[in-house]
Amino acid sequence: MPEAIRARIAAVSAHLPSRYRTLDEIRVKIAGTGGYAPPPGLLEDLTGVRGVHVHEAGEDASDLAVTAARAALDESGLKIGDIGLLLFASTSQDLVEPATSHLVAAKLGASCPVFDVKNACNSFLNAMEVAASFIETGRYRTVLIACGEPSTLATRWHVPDREDLLRALPGYTTSDAGAAMVLTAGPAGDGDPGILVQRFVSNSAAWNACTVSGGGSMHHLSVHDDHTTLRLNGDLRQAALDVLPRILDTAGEGLEAARSGAYAFIAFHQIAMPQYREVIDLFSLPEDRCLPAVAEHGNCAAASLPLQLVKAREADRIESGDLVAMIGLASGFSFGLALVRW
Repeated sequence: MPEAIRARIAAVSAHLPSRYRTLDEIRVKIAGTGGYAPPPGLLEDLTGVRGVHVHEAGEDASDLAVTAARAALDESGLKIGDIGLLLFASTSQDLVEPATSHLVAAKLGASCPVFDVKNACNSFLNAMEVAASFIETGRYRTVLIACGEPSTLATRWHVPDREDLLRALPGYTTSDAGAAMVLTAGPAGDGDPGILVQRFVSNSAAWNACTVSGGGSMHHLSVHDDHTTLRLNGDLRQAALDVLPRILDTAGEGLEAARSGAYAFIAFHQIAMPQYREVIDLFSLPEDRCLPAVAEHGNCAAASLPLQLVKAREADRIESGDLVAMIGLASGFSFGLALVRW
């Protein structure tokens, strides 16, 4: 029988632009548009977020992804010519056509096959699923996942009243970031590193709960704020609760392992501090194994999970041989779980 293969993480990186915008600066900018003027401290009280990172003028999603990808390649000791497949996995994109992965590849000098994986804030986690499947079947031995999120472009600045501010609230914690991961083929023995389990669940009936709807066929040429900015149209928390029995049925064993303390670190998608605490309560996660990156860095969209891995590693909270859980939550609504031995 052929030897079993497991996709292992050879490197992970995150890039945060140096420009930083506090939520008070965001409040002042909202007030300056002549619409509703939020009182001082309101945005911080509602979100628990201090500020967000902002990309430079002219810096695209592909540029953020390329910066992170170069760091991941350096860490892995590989060259771009060693990559068998490049995936761009992000909520953002440079163009409607072609796939942003082509722009990333061109900037890196890659000649391998490329394509985009897009599923809102679960894009990176789904790209790991795709990459692992290819590696485990022997199709590719090395896959580079790159992510670029200039998410602050979806921030709504003019709001007529408090109700519109609350609908636009997720856009005030969105943060710009790049992330990348190199996955390579390795043995799949009991103690070998790599991706051990991946599980995914969707509640697609809740697709309209949170949207950026401009640019697609529904609102192709619209420049209305309701279409070009991040907007809450429903209750994302309820979307998760509605599908919770299926989540527990599909991923219950993995979640139970995370709850038991078997995992050294648990990363999960974060949009604000109230949601951070809700997720910990919803899945009964041990808070000492989690990291509230959103408080300082904002909601980095699909780059959120790799950013938390990088921050945990820098703090020596992840070491070789440790078990790590990654929980993805995304508008749509979708849930994902990856269990990894580092």
